[in-house]
Amino acid sequence: MANTVQAKKRAKQASKQHAHNTTLRSQLRTAIKKVIKAIEAGDKAAAQAVFSASTSVVDSIADKKIIHKNKAARHKSRLSAAIKAMA
Repeated sequence: MANTVQAKKRAKQASKQHAHNTTLRSQLRTAIKKVIKAIEAGDKAAAQAVFSASTSVVDSIADKKIIHKNKAARHKSRLSAAIKAMA
């Protein structure tokens, strides 16, 4: 455990930030799962609507550097391609 006052404070801050980042990462995964579920249901219009909503979630989390911007782009690209491939 930390010995100095500033080390104790940094440990506390790191713990708090870790919890916040975990929450955001969970929101990202939930948004992606919602799109996948809509695609599997076969409703293209609903999938498109859910995708547009989840795009902003993915972008905001990438802006906060919880995930890399290229990873966010990869997720959006693959989901978009899956929606376009729907009959």
